[in-house]
Amino acid sequence: MARNPVQFQKGMSDADFDRLYGTETQCRQALIAWRWPSGFACPVCDGNKHSIISTRSLFQCSACRAQISLTAGTIFHSTKLPLKIWFRAIYHITQSKGGISSLELARRLGVTQNTAWKLSHKLMQVMHEREAQKPLTGRVEMDDAYLGGKRKGKRGRGAAGKVPFVAAVETTDEGKPHRMKLNPVSGFTSFAISGFASSVLAGGCMVVTDGLPCFAAVALQGFTHVSIRTSRNPSERDSTFKTVLGNVKSALVGTYRAISSKHVPRYLSSFAYRFNRRFNLQDMFARLAYVALRTPPMPYRLLKLAEDCA
Repeated sequence: MARNPVQFQKGMSDADFDRLYGTETQCRQALIAWRWPSGFACPVCDGNKHSIISTRSLFQCSACRAQISLTAGTIFHSTKLPLKIWFRAIYHITQSKGGISSLELARRLGVTQNTAWKLSHKLMQVMHEREAQKPLTGRVEMDDAYLGGKRKGKRGRGAAGKVPFVAAVETTDEGKPHRMKLNPVSGFTSFAISGFASSVLAGGCMVVTDGLPCFAAVALQGFTHVSIRTSRNPSERDSTFKTVLGNVKSALVGTYRAISSKHVPRYLSSFAYRFNRRFNLQDMFARLAYVALRTPPMPYRLLKLAEDCA
């Protein structure tokens, strides 16, 4: 049997990472190239001539004399950590298919678990915001799912102590999964599904779901809806979708011992981010670092706040 080229792609090795980003100087030069690919541009006056204040590692615009930090206004804003620690964290988060726990990340980086948690959640916030910018198109399969451990009482849909979320997968013409969205919802109601559809789907989508009544609400947003009762027609829906959803839940449960419900959006988005870029594992590191430079700061106090389910 031929090997799956996506599953067996090379990716970025430890040796490759150390060669490209093993020193603080290399990391800084990489950030400069990603932040100003066409050369320095002053955020105040848009001037392109500058000098460097070496004692403080600042850029000073020659026109308006504004002093700019390389990491100001980015996810790295006011960091006290060396850039090579940040880069190493990005490396582990992007090259691990199922993600990496903050405890394991702390061991690999040589930092405390609390520091590793902050790093991982800031980077997952970058993934979360990036994923929100790219809606799904074409044929989309959608299903309901839950995150959470076992609880006493009612089982299945409506079980207590679990976080409901919607999995939507954009498929190719051959019915293979291409891109996905994983978004928590307040519940499986017509209102919640209608809001989910309007936020993650591009115009003209055809949505394929099972017979759960709330999914009919996608038609209220102008999308074509096809409902298939899987109990009656088990072969009509591609089992690949169920496999993808199962892999998501297994990876999240297997990697993280417990996930707070208020942070579920970031965990789901980080998995979707890696899945949607799985065809080029080697470039995923640079792509996330590039986007991190264009993501506003996320202070610790904001990381700890609950995120409302939408």
